[in-house]
Amino acid sequence: MKNLLNGVRNRYSQIYQVFLIGLTVLVLFFILPRNQQFRYEYREGSPWLYENLIAPIDFPIRKNADQIKAETAEIEKSAQYFFNVLPSNDSILKASTYKEFDSLWLERVGLENIQEYSHAKLALEEIITAITTRGVINLPEALFNQTDKVIQVIENNVAEEHLITDFFTTSEAYLFAQNKLSQVSKTASAIVLQSIGDQLLANVVFDQNKTKSELKYHISMLSPNTGMVLRGQNIVSKGEIISSSEFVVLESLRFEIEKHGRETNMSLIIGRFILVIFPIIALSLFLFFFREDIFSMSKNLLMIFMLMIFMVGITRYIVEYNTIWVFALPLMISPIILRAFYDSRLAFMVHIVTVIIISFVVPDAFMFTYLQIITGLITIISVHKLQKRSQFFYTALFIFITYSMMYLGVELITEGDYLKVNWSMLVFFAISAGLTLLATPLIFIFERFFGLVTDVSLLEYSDTNNLLIRRLSIEAPGTFHHCIQVSNLAEAAAIEIGANQLMVRAGAMYHDIGKMENPMYFTENQGGYNPHDELTYEESAKLIIGHVLGGVEMAKEHGLPSQIIDFIRTHHGTKKVEYFYRLYKSELPDHEIKDSQFTYPGPTPFSKETSILMMADAVEAASRSIKSPDAKSFSDLVEKIIKSQIDQGQFNNANITMREINTVKKVFKKKLLNMHHLRIEYPEDSN
Repeated sequence: MKNLLNGVRNRYSQIYQVFLIGLTVLVLFFILPRNQQFRYEYREGSPWLYENLIAPIDFPIRKNADQIKAETAEIEKSAQYFFNVLPSNDSILKASTYKEFDSLWLERVGLENIQEYSHAKLALEEIITAITTRGVINLPEALFNQTDKVIQVIENNVAEEHLITDFFTTSEAYLFAQNKLSQVSKTASAIVLQSIGDQLLANVVFDQNKTKSELKYHISMLSPNTGMVLRGQNIVSKGEIISSSEFVVLESLRFEIEKHGRETNMSLIIGRFILVIFPIIALSLFLFFFREDIFSMSKNLLMIFMLMIFMVGITRYIVEYNTIWVFALPLMISPIILRAFYDSRLAFMVHIVTVIIISFVVPDAFMFTYLQIITGLITIISVHKLQKRSQFFYTALFIFITYSMMYLGVELITEGDYLKVNWSMLVFFAISAGLTLLATPLIFIFERFFGLVTDVSLLEYSDTNNLLIRRLSIEAPGTFHHCIQVSNLAEAAAIEIGANQLMVRAGAMYHDIGKMENPMYFTENQGGYNPHDELTYEESAKLIIGHVLGGVEMAKEHGLPSQIIDFIRTHHGTKKVEYFYRLYKSELPDHEIKDSQFTYPGPTPFSKETSILMMADAVEAASRSIKSPDAKSFSDLVEKIIKSQIDQGQFNNANITMREINTVKKVFKKKLLNMHHLRIEYPEDSN
């Protein structure tokens, strides 16, 4: 058990990598559709490219969406409207109306003219009787101006058909009353009309719930099919142009297979698992063999797999919602982010694998894959040298143009007529290109979450207007000048050997910020006074060594990324403070010397970039001590310093070769001549 635990502890990183790969496969396995996939790709008006297709099962021919929509609209147009007859309260209505009439008559006319009163009340009785007998209907807005509409009127749970004109509307009842009162005085007519108006209520009311439920029932009874195809029947022959009717049959077959071909057997599960695991294993092997620096860091795998899972997952969700919106997805965000943090080759490889997996989710997989791969390639090229965040706007424009042109090409080939091109697709491409701009905040989030840096960030960190570098120029101007010269040397060498020049430059600008704590203890900042004259050699060495740890702490306080802090930590490696170490040994030979007091804590450089900085830092500092600078003296200096670093094993942990180190030396020799304004000495002509 102890050996097992030790083995797990020693191989924790490898176990975690395998876990990430397995988890990614598992998540993608459950994201992909669980139903059987229709294996054919086809388009209406294009030739059938496969062998004769024979119906494998009996299946109904489904109506398309336009047919369903048209039939539904027809049902809605001919829908029946239901009304309820309220319980009869004729006696109450008459009594309240007569009471209202008497009250108004006494108020306006009084007890005089009994004959006119009797005549008006008789007219009122006739009007009320006629209105209550015929009924007053309350029409919904949809039935306004549809007097010939047949409606269903429910009374005592029995529905009967009626015309709307069989009933009064409120306005019609009022108009009817006016016509009946043509033989009475205006005063009497006004009293009668007011009495009726105050008491008149509809007794045939619209039943909205019943109407909706009946409409819903009739729509639900609408058949989704127009016919049947029997098993063994020929659907389409090889080379035959797919007609609209054959296209409908093919779509019906696709629907039946994908709907009913759920995972009921092990074959579908195994097939889906194979389709997921092999692309992920292929990508992992690519990283392992060709980008070991990325594969060895688990956070890189985590970020790559997270992007893949997100892209596949959001596509799967959108396909379930509406397949056409797949083309509005900002799938180019993934290659942009990966190119910003890594390189073009890795970004394109991950993009291809992601698109291949997504192609099992989307319809018309060929066109989708073609568009995404070509657009992904153009996208990566457009951010090849990403130095400004404003470049993302140009990238979005390139994405839109590439999508549009590739889509136009496919449509012209398949449709053969530009008039048949679905130009509305350009809107979806524009949405996709616009959403790609979200890569800018996402890159910022990924930088903070995963502790990575992009080229844009490195350029921003290298800006001499940054607070920390401005402080360095003010508090330690000599050190600032030294950092500028070191960055120029290191950047030139990085370009020659293919290292990350922006990373080296940023690291060089900050590698000596720890000297700001005690700037006068470093020769480049001293005038005529040297404070080391008042210190012991051990104290001087401690102060010199302290600028490394002090620089690391200062960098952390100011939020510098770990990649830049690594340059501060490693630029002296595990070398000794040679000047004070040798003085101590020569002046105090009888004293026991503790090497640890004169040795930098390390670690040694572990990359090409940190190795270049160590060499550039030592060479630039030593070059100032040459009294008569010339090509030979610089050449000897560079050879001597770098040989000493190699002999001390400072580059044993770095992935830099001797050939690259020799190239770095040549660059240093040439740059030192330029920096000191010297020309190469030409050999004299023997003549």
